Amino acid sequence: MADLVKPVGRGATDGPPVGGQQPAWLRELETALLTHAQVMFYGNVRDTYLVPGPSGWRLPGIRGGVWSCLEQAGYRFLVVADPVDGLQVLPNTPEAVAAAQDLVGTRVESGQRTSPERLLQAIRRVAGADVRAAVMIDYAARLVRNVQQLEPDEHHFFAACEKLAHTTRPLRLEGEPGQRYNPVLWVVNGERDLPAWFTADNPALRRVALPMPDLGDRRTTAEILAPTLLPADLPGQQRAEYVHRFAAQTQSLTLRSMVEIARLAAAGKEDGDGQTSEVIEAAARSYRVGIVENPWSRPVLRGQLIDAHEGLGRRVLGQPEAVARALDIVTRSVMGLSGAQASATASRPRGVLFFAGPTGVGKTELAKALTELVFGDERAYIRFDMSEFAAEHAADRLIGAPPGYVGHDAGGELTNSIRQRPFSLVLFDEIEKAHPRILDKFLQILDEGRLTDGMGSTVYFSEALLVFTSNLGMTARDANGVPLLTPDTPRDRLVAQVTAEIGRHMSERLNRPELLNRIGDNIVVFNFIAKEAATDIFDLLVDRILGLTHRECGTEVRLAADVRALLLELATADTSLGGRGIGSVLETALVNPLARALFAQGDAAPAQQTVVGLLPAPAGWEVVLA
Repeated sequence: MADLVKPVGRGATDGPPVGGQQPAWLRELETALLTHAQVMFYGNVRDTYLVPGPSGWRLPGIRGGVWSCLEQAGYRFLVVADPVDGLQVLPNTPEAVAAAQDLVGTRVESGQRTSPERLLQAIRRVAGADVRAAVMIDYAARLVRNVQQLEPDEHHFFAACEKLAHTTRPLRLEGEPGQRYNPVLWVVNGERDLPAWFTADNPALRRVALPMPDLGDRRTTAEILAPTLLPADLPGQQRAEYVHRFAAQTQSLTLRSMVEIARLAAAGKEDGDGQTSEVIEAAARSYRVGIVENPWSRPVLRGQLIDAHEGLGRRVLGQPEAVARALDIVTRSVMGLSGAQASATASRPRGVLFFAGPTGVGKTELAKALTELVFGDERAYIRFDMSEFAAEHAADRLIGAPPGYVGHDAGGELTNSIRQRPFSLVLFDEIEKAHPRILDKFLQILDEGRLTDGMGSTVYFSEALLVFTSNLGMTARDANGVPLLTPDTPRDRLVAQVTAEIGRHMSERLNRPELLNRIGDNIVVFNFIAKEAATDIFDLLVDRILGLTHRECGTEVRLAADVRALLLELATADTSLGGRGIGSVLETALVNPLARALFAQGDAAPAQQTVVGLLPAPAGWEVVLA
């Protein structure tokens, strides 16, 4: 890290903290030195942090950051203990190490594990010393095997530390303006990593959360890393644009992650892989999802999009407006312009589509077709039937059960799928059937492009195309029970009615208007199946049925003209159920009776046959073969 992170003078940064201040959590530590005997740090504790130094900004870890605060407050040394390396001292100077060894009464040597008894002795001696010192227990959660079921010696250790917190008194040394504690500092990932009885309602223990870096912190860090990424003679305005873009692309990431991304980008720059902006973007993508190649930028995909309208129109019949609108949004995604009006877009999903309208009109089929267009295989899409997530607890299936619950180790279906295939189309079918609380997960995905699973790992949706389908508005009726929308409804009224119903559902019934805001203008309304499109769908399905019959049964079946006309009349009599309704009629009137007839023929079935008759029967229909 040292080869990338170089101090930058305060005047060189773009928007540093006012007056070069310490981070808020270190300023809180300064206050706690006066008021609390013990402090627990939790949250983003494995990051690096912007700390002002004599020559500019530095990026130390939590140990270095804490020591910088203690050193300014006049402390002589910090004893650091962890379950792996035992006791260490900051600063690592002969004088500080010797003073610490004299105080704790044991040899301070990295790599030597410390028993709970020796650690407790060191904590007591530092807390009660008449010199300015502090002790930090790093990786404190690893001191015990199970925080819920402590062994007797583990329980004694924490009980002694609790008593110490209540009995330790602040010390005032000569020349100091006030009293300060020699604090015991605990470093954990989460508040529950230490026994609840030790942390809860403990007035002597200050809990300090370390947040994720905000945009200002990321911009300052990007400026620190800029000399390793940008030419020295780059104009100031262009340099500022690169810095801001780097900061925006690392939304929801740590400063440590930015350093690693800069390392990846520097390596890509040495290899000559593209322009600086492309190298940084590729490095950020590689860090998030582990894949350098970007399928969205393949030249062949851009060529396919040019001719895609005609191909999709043949596959999704009777929906020219929906196909055109969906292609517009996909094209925007390919160009990387989804959400271009937002302040930061790097981590949001690559694209969002909300397919609405009647049932059986091609919403799922269009999602499959888009998957094949972008990823080369329609089976590459990830589908979730949201009717299976109607219960509140079903959210655990998506992101994984919390620790301690059955199935915790298995992870979530959604998070696992995205982790395995970050470049994918994710279809959430009939989204209105999901429990409202599950929709909060989608709000986070649409807004931040990420989701944390039950095991605490983060998965990113920045390269995924999200497709929601819904039938909202299609069952609405007037006061007399007459459907408000029918196949004869003009398209402009259909679009207005469906869009309004989606808005009412999200804003009034779910009380989540922000979800509608995130979806924005990406609602694509499908038409009812028109008579002409119904005939085309009928022909397509009949040809598919007869082709499958030839392949599976070895006999070529044809339909007489009058039989085909009768089937067409039956299948298209009611188009309110769309292509799915046409398929259901064909299954009843053609597939089932044809299967019975061919089964009865057995091995004696001729190579070619024609359905010359279609007769009503008690079981439905019967075919006459000749």
